[in-house]
Amino acid sequence: MKMFRPQKGSPIFLLPSLITISAMCAGFCAIIASTKNHYTFAYHLTLLAMVLDSLDGRVARFTHTVSPFGAQMDSLSDMLNFGIAPALIVYNWHLGTITRIGSIIAFIYTVCAALRLARFNVMLDTDMNKKYFIGLPSTAAAPIVVGYVWLCQYFDLNNKYFVILGVFVVLLSAFSMVSNINFYSFKELHVNQRARFKVLLLCVVCLILLAIFPELMIFIALVSYTIISYILHFISQRKLKTV
Repeated sequence: MKMFRPQKGSPIFLLPSLITISAMCAGFCAIIASTKNHYTFAYHLTLLAMVLDSLDGRVARFTHTVSPFGAQMDSLSDMLNFGIAPALIVYNWHLGTITRIGSIIAFIYTVCAALRLARFNVMLDTDMNKKYFIGLPSTAAAPIVVGYVWLCQYFDLNNKYFVILGVFVVLLSAFSMVSNINFYSFKELHVNQRARFKVLLLCVVCLILLAIFPELMIFIALVSYTIISYILHFISQRKLKTV
């Protein structure tokens, strides 16, 4: 049996590849955890996958080990961690009890995540605006979906009304990924930028709350990020119509 050998010009670099594989491991273990009703652990693993996903590319650029192989690995990892895993986790939670509708909703989320990742990969070759993402990033959509499951489980909000609300959360996250709404990428945010004292004080308060309620604060931050992006989009669209 011949072992896989990369073609000439497409090297495999160890460090970024290990980080990507670690992210895939986190997403896979999150699915396994959800089958045993360990939704808090699944949420933690989803957040870990999100952190590792942001690291592999940065590490590759910092160490000058960017390669086509690494880019493909990263894309496949994203599909597992932020496309398949959240859909299965929310299905194992309560969507699976809504007969075939739950399966369809979970599949819609997976398809939208795949479309979002495919569109992002295609747009990498164009001169896209790096200040904004077009559509909600899958790395933000997944923690929102899994975070909602954690929220309902942690506070024992498992009645039919919160299950129905969960359907809307999943569908909104799914359709947000394939929307044309601009979501700020934070790529142009630098640590050496000047800030007002009130902003610094607000950041300190947020860090304290994050240390005390990490899971809840991350979920609130991601939901707020999505809502604010929608509000800014509608404001900009209204301004364009009045011009």
